[in-house]
Amino acid sequence: MFKNYRVRDYDFKLIIMVIAISVIGVLVVGSAKTSVQERQLQGLLMGVFIMLVISFFDYSFFLHFYWLIYFVNLLLLVLVHFFGENVNNATRWLEIGGIQFQPSETAKIMLILFYSQFIMKHKEHLNSLRIIATMILLLAPPLLLIYKQPDMSTSIVILVIFCVIWYMGGLDSKIIIGVLSIAIPAAVIFLILVLQPDQTIIKEYQQTRILAWLEPEKYATGAAYQQTNAMMAIGSGMLWGKGLNNNMISSVKNGNFISEPQTDFIFTLVGEELGFVGGCVVILLEFLIAIECVNVARKAKDLAGTCIASGMAALIGFQSFVNIAVATGIFPNTGVPLPFVSYGLTSLVSIFIGMGFVLNVRLQCVRKYNN
Repeated sequence: MFKNYRVRDYDFKLIIMVIAISVIGVLVVGSAKTSVQERQLQGLLMGVFIMLVISFFDYSFFLHFYWLIYFVNLLLLVLVHFFGENVNNATRWLEIGGIQFQPSETAKIMLILFYSQFIMKHKEHLNSLRIIATMILLLAPPLLLIYKQPDMSTSIVILVIFCVIWYMGGLDSKIIIGVLSIAIPAAVIFLILVLQPDQTIIKEYQQTRILAWLEPEKYATGAAYQQTNAMMAIGSGMLWGKGLNNNMISSVKNGNFISEPQTDFIFTLVGEELGFVGGCVVILLEFLIAIECVNVARKAKDLAGTCIASGMAALIGFQSFVNIAVATGIFPNTGVPLPFVSYGLTSLVSIFIGMGFVLNVRLQCVRKYNN
């Protein structure tokens, strides 16, 4: 379970970047909503502690229980479906023993761990029809349960993570090309169908968000209201921003033009209060953390380690891109937290747990080369 590590082999660069962006998150969350800043700080301290503890455990020990991880994850999602708390017409929260958390966030990390071990166990037959079908069938239940919460954005994030892990595990390029040749036209047809007035594929509010993205002027006072204000706020920050906790009347935050800015629209606050420079710092840190995970994946001692680090790189990179793309109008409005920055203890602690595994993959690969 434990191994002898050297302090100099520890990835301090990754830890510094993770803590730096998390501190920015605490400051911006506090500026958005003072009452939750203390909880965000507690989440940061808890997350760092758990990350450091996990980093010293051999990740291979945890992966021995990969089936248990899968079924615990599935059980939590089933409990949400039947006993979850409904907030804003979505059932995503579960309370166990007085602790409320969001299983769809922990699912990202648990599925990374499960598929990392599953792929390594079946790497010799990864491109066989039986293994391909098994992997897809195993993904379907948790994906469907998350989608039905409803949470399409998290479902898409998990699907992207799954594809990246599968590719890094050794999926044949011919299969990838074949899937893309079907998936791209299918995506175009899907978009056309969901834009039809009488469609029943997606929920009405999801269709409205897509329409508001395509025609923002038509929905300026409705579905496009928040996204339009978000872009205005980011632009108004100019180079250095208006400053954290400012009292300017022109502030979009102070005028309450964006609801719950401490969560999915946190990048709006970054742009408005820290300006272009602050926005670039946040983007750069997210990018560098993802790249560091890729570097760890390249040097991992085994395929499971490669998949864990690659999965975390996909999670941080893709989720950051989607969150920022929504705030800047590149994507339709969808609820995805900005890693390490958005308010949310489940999301924050879960991603720190994932980073703990990445740190151990790094320690293990350094140990391999030293031996």
